[in-house]
Parts: sequence; structure tokens; C-alpha cells
Amino acid sequence: MKVLRVGILLLLTGLMATSAMAGSDLTLVTSTPTAGGGQTYSVTLQILMLMTAFTFLPTALLMMTSFARITIVLAILRQALGTPQTPSTQIIIGLSLFLTFFIMSPVLEGAYRDGVKPYMDEQISAEVALERVTKPFHGFMLAQTRETDLALFYSLSGRSEETLESPEKVPMSVLIPSFITSELKTAFQIGFLIFIPFVVIDLVVASTLMSMGMMMLSPMLISLPFKIMLFVLVDGWALLMSTLAASFGT
Repeated sequence: MKVLRVGILLLLTGLMATSAMAGSDLTLVTSTPTAGGGQTYSVTLQILMLMTAFTFLPTALLMMTSFARITIVLAILRQALGTPQTPSTQIIIGLSLFLTFFIMSPVLEGAYRDGVKPYMDEQISAEVALERVTKPFHGFMLAQTRETDLALFYSLSGRSEETLESPEKVPMSVLIPSFITSELKTAFQIGFLIFIPFVVIDLVVASTLMSMGMMMLSPMLISLPFKIMLFVLVDGWALLMSTLAASFGT
């Protein structure tokens, strides 16, 4: 049910964003009488805006959630293990999506409760609903963003820091790139810590093979089962999932 609710939320968010830009009246097709008594039909500008919103909606939402950090860490883990095809990219994307739903569930539920549901019940306007839906995402991204990155993009935007009344007033145009930059930094920091024990295993195996005079034997071939064994013995998947979730304060 939560996954279904998330899908409905994403769909309605795009609808509300388009409705907020296009107005309350949404005419799908307009017809114009012709001289011969026929009709010509044309798609309204609102529909084009709706299609454009759906085009950018998945990218925007993926960049405003925990998806980027999780995907990068899992990709680095696969590289550190020395198994570039296992797990496959489809498995990594699927695991990242469902872990993202788990981490973002408080944010999504808050957006649905405060913005989407009242709008569906016709209690608030599209503009108010859009503001309420955006607010939980704004708070989530602000909590994960470094102050240095925020100050960097705030200065690049040409705004004066003295005009910022409170962190809650940071515009989304500044917060989103700051959040993405912070996520990349955090993901690579976690990836660095993951890489260290596997690099140590590679060094030990390579040194052992050289001392035995086995120059033609690939160290990667020998170290791979040891790295897999180490990852299994420490319950690596559970440890990694819990670490990623805890890194967002979940």
C-alpha cells in the first residue's frame, strides 16, 4: 500500500505542479469550426505543459531524495568487490528505489497528508497544495546539505547572505544543487571507507603471490573469494543497509 501511495503521490505532484502553472481550468482539446462546416482540433498549451512536467518529474524527484547516495555507494561496493556485473545494474537500481521508499516514507507520508489528500478532497487550492507538498522535501534536503555547499550556491546565485532570514527560506533553486553536491560528497566518503578493507585484501594477496614467485597468476582471481567471504562473514548487506539508512537519520 505504501508503494502504491508513493506512486499516486508522484503522479499527483506532477498534476499539481502543472495545474499551478496553467491555472485551474484545464481543457484537453479545443475545437474550431471550419468554413466547410467541419471541425479542427488542437491540443491546448496546458497539455504540453503537463507532458513537460512529467518529463522532468522523475529526474527532479530522484535528485531530491536519498536515491543518488544509495546508488553511488552500491556501485562503489560492486567495484570494490571486484564483481563489475554482480549484482547487476537492474538489481542495484531496484534495491536503491525500495530503500529510498523506506528512508523517504516519513517525508512522502507528510506530503501526502498535508498536501495531496486535502487537494484531492478539494479543501485547498493547487498552489497551497504544491507548497505543502514541497515543504517536507525542503526540510529533508536542508537537513542533509552541508553549510559550505549551501553558502557556495547561495553566493553563485548572486544573492546576499544577509537577506536570508532563516534556513527555511532557502529557495529550491539554491537548495537542490547544494543538496546534490553534498550527497555526492557523502556517497564518496562512504565509498572510500568501504573500499579500504578490500584494498588491504588485494595488497596482501598480491604480496603473497609475488613472494611465492607466482607472477603470472592474477591477484584479483585469488582475492575475489576472500573478499566475498569477508563480506558475508561480517553480514555486509545488512551492515551496509543499516549504515545508509542511519546516514539519513532514519
